[in-house]
Amino acid sequence: METVGPELPEEDNLHEHYTFTVDKGQAPLRIDKYLLNYIENITRSKIQNAAKNEGILVNDTPVKSNYKVRPNDKIRVMFAHPTYEALLVGEDIPLDVVYEDDELVVVNKPAGMVVHPGHGNYSGTLINALIYRFENLPNNSSDRPGLVHRIDKDTSGLLVVAKTEQAMAHLSLQFAEKTSEREYVALVWGNIEADEGTVEGNIGRHPKNRLQNTVFLDDEAEKGKPAVTHYKALERLGYVTLVSCKLETGRTHQIRVHMKHIGHTLFNDERYGGNAILKGTTFTKYKQFVENCFKVLPRQALHAKTLGFEHPKTGEFMRFETPVPDDMVGCIEKWRGYARHQDM
Repeated sequence: METVGPELPEEDNLHEHYTFTVDKGQAPLRIDKYLLNYIENITRSKIQNAAKNEGILVNDTPVKSNYKVRPNDKIRVMFAHPTYEALLVGEDIPLDVVYEDDELVVVNKPAGMVVHPGHGNYSGTLINALIYRFENLPNNSSDRPGLVHRIDKDTSGLLVVAKTEQAMAHLSLQFAEKTSEREYVALVWGNIEADEGTVEGNIGRHPKNRLQNTVFLDDEAEKGKPAVTHYKALERLGYVTLVSCKLETGRTHQIRVHMKHIGHTLFNDERYGGNAILKGTTFTKYKQFVENCFKVLPRQALHAKTLGFEHPKTGEFMRFETPVPDDMVGCIEKWRGYARHQDM
């Protein structure tokens, strides 16, 4: 008698939304709890309902919500509705285009604009603007049109977008092989002791706060992915420091996580605690001053200033720079004034 394996859900009825490969060092953990740590803005009940509908697959086999994940498990999460990326609609949103040719476009993204649709942000994104303006953008490995890399919603600055399959492959390889150039300007809490340095530490999802990432070292390093950030102090402004950060890798929240790890959280970075007064005095006037700085710059103080890469067709190395935006400049100027007053 022929043995029949578990029936897989019909692809016509369910749509794949997420795929994960469990880290080598992962301890046994219920899959519903595991997925809560990796999918933003999702509820446990939604995950459990997906499991009931045979929409949670581990190594291509449907599992229940109490299944305990194991190292190297391949997880697929399926829902009845298509992904929002699959239903993308172009929107006539203004773009600050720094450079454009037949192969690629370089965009200066404003703070507050989400790069791609996701839970809670289904319109008004950079991708909505791109597909309105450009036809037939190639998909990346996550089926996102044109995107070679991304920056956070409240980070401003430069992004390169691929307009052809060749450009997508060539540019993606440069980012993977660390031959691209990415420099950010950040304002961080505290006076950084060294004029320059390097932060190395594997980055992965925070075990207790699923909206944050964190650094894993030594025995726990396998829980994260390798990440390297080079920093340089540009200007010391009393209780904050203006720094340049150059990326070797491009992990989610990399600069924000690495700078917090060395004790210098980004100024007004709400997600990582930088929206509290982390350095300074207890005087009421100082507290009012910092709160005014927060009002001038109502986001984390991070700007993707420089972007360099080899052109996928001509082979020419291209470098682009964009000025630090007004909100961040206004905040820096306030700290300059404060520092001058303290020196008097």
